Amino acid sequence: MSQKIRFSGKSALVAAVVAVALGLALMPPAALSAEQSRILGIVLVTLSLWGTGVVPGYLASLIFFAVVLILGLAPAELVFQGFGSTATWLIVSGFVIGAAITVSGLGRRLAEFMGPVLTHSYPRLIGGLMLVAMALGFVMPSSLGRAVVLVPIGMALAERCGFGRGSNGRIGIAAVLAIGCNMPSFAILPSNIPNMILAGGAETIYGTHFGYTEYLALHYPVLGIVKSALAVIVVLWLFPDRIGAPLDTEAVPGAAGAAGPVDRFAQLRTSAILLVTLCLWMTDSLHGVSPAWVGLGAAVLLLLPGIGVVTPPAFKSSVDFGMLLFVVGALALGALVNASGLGAMIGRGLAAALPLGPGRDFANFLSLTGMGMVTGLFTTIPGVPAVLTPLAQDLSELTGFGLETVLMTQVVAFSTVVLPYQAGPLVVAMQLSGERLGHLAKATVSLSLLTLLLLLPLDYLWWRLLGWF
Repeated sequence: MSQKIRFSGKSALVAAVVAVALGLALMPPAALSAEQSRILGIVLVTLSLWGTGVVPGYLASLIFFAVVLILGLAPAELVFQGFGSTATWLIVSGFVIGAAITVSGLGRRLAEFMGPVLTHSYPRLIGGLMLVAMALGFVMPSSLGRAVVLVPIGMALAERCGFGRGSNGRIGIAAVLAIGCNMPSFAILPSNIPNMILAGGAETIYGTHFGYTEYLALHYPVLGIVKSALAVIVVLWLFPDRIGAPLDTEAVPGAAGAAGPVDRFAQLRTSAILLVTLCLWMTDSLHGVSPAWVGLGAAVLLLLPGIGVVTPPAFKSSVDFGMLLFVVGALALGALVNASGLGAMIGRGLAAALPLGPGRDFANFLSLTGMGMVTGLFTTIPGVPAVLTPLAQDLSELTGFGLETVLMTQVVAFSTVVLPYQAGPLVVAMQLSGERLGHLAKATVSLSLLTLLLLLPLDYLWWRLLGWF
């Protein structure tokens, strides 16, 4: 009965958003063109479908594609440009790499190595996995890559600790790895896509260059260390559990990490390919090859007969094309909002509505951060710097902040992920774990509230101590 009530409430919310969308289409506001009103309407409906889960994420994406193309709101090249995105192909290669780690038994082997250190208690396990993910953020420039490597190992550790599918312990491991592989690295300049979009935009538009150490010193103490500690506390609070006896994965149909007879040679081949891939990922600034194409090359090797370990049945079961449609839809939505001018309009509207003014440093800091968070709900996280960076000079004049200070507030904003659909790596990590995305949403919403209440004031004080105001 409680499920029916929740479903009914979510359906009512979506129905209300659909009514608003129809109203926008029939009676466009004076500030918007007819086309922009229709785009805003379908964007709101799509966001409501993703946020409520009334229909699967891939179906919401397909509805978005169909409506936009049938109404002629955007060309197919724009709508489907996500299929050519490096993020999409990094996801595909990530699924293959994750399958190889699991099928070969390498994940279980690494879990056996890490187990004696991490499995003394559940809090130690969750905290230890967060530390591992944070450390990997300094050497691997891709959130997706980190998730691909660590999530299969985490699921093998879940088996070792007796956590079955759907248990609090297994969900907790999945959630902490999803968060740990993504959020702390927003505070490390080359380790996340939005960081690089911000840095590239600042250099192209304003000739402003961010230093690695300066960026790290400003953001990592609060957004990296303190926020990660809060994330661990949130996961332990939402998903409490105790470590028990290891699962017999051969006796549990469909258990994560279940593999056939141990093939040491297969593990060695997988380890060698993964090691080379990691080295190429860590040195991408030297050789210039995108992490996505490095991952694609690794996926090809892992699929090749005689070399790889991922068989055709394993490939079919490991690659979730529904999830790919979901991610491509999110990329297309952000691109459409920006291309239509709605993104800049939202940014300017927020700037006009917020209490910005010289001498109101704390209010300005909160307002600029809030502007980025609201923008991210519409454009997804990578769209925040794309929308707000061109407005930075105007915002600098309104607030009296230096240009770099205004630009850096975007990091506080796009590192605050309210719902998982905003960040593709979070979705992929949960998909690799086999646990529901709704569980992670509880953690991201809770962490966002704690960020607003605790971390923003603390971050403001830290910035003031460093002389950024």
